[in-house]
Amino acid sequence: METAKDMLGDKTGGLVTVPAGTTVYNTLKKMNERRVGAILVTRDKAVVGIWTERDLMRNALTEGFDAKTGLIDDYMTTDLVSAPHTDTVYNLMDKFLGRRIRHLLIEENGEYIGMISGGDVMKCVIHDKDAELRQLNSMVSWDYYENWKWTPEK
Repeated sequence: METAKDMLGDKTGGLVTVPAGTTVYNTLKKMNERRVGAILVTRDKAVVGIWTERDLMRNALTEGFDAKTGLIDDYMTTDLVSAPHTDTVYNLMDKFLGRRIRHLLIEENGEYIGMISGGDVMKCVIHDKDAELRQLNSMVSWDYYENWKWTPEK
């Protein structure tokens, strides 16, 4: 069964970050360029927060919100949620569903090595179930059914 680290191996590009002090507008531009739904905020090369599409939706309704002048520091989430790199797909799925989050940092030896989304986990589960179905189909082929004949005992 795949682990979080295995799933990160399939992803390219590494962590997408902006430094603290970046405007929300420039953060959005970077997210759009990299085609991601979440971005990490760093200070002195350490991850200090995360900001997502969902945060944008909530922040846009806040009185006085101005993406051109507002700093990402004022809107980011600082309560970071992570999982160990050894977590299996089903453990990760449980974290996504239980915490109602869409992005999860992956940690190894006290450092963040990547981030996965609920979509990444769903893709992995689908591939896992597809492989399982193929294996079951190979075990019970049509030849088995076509050549099976019941003969009554005499």
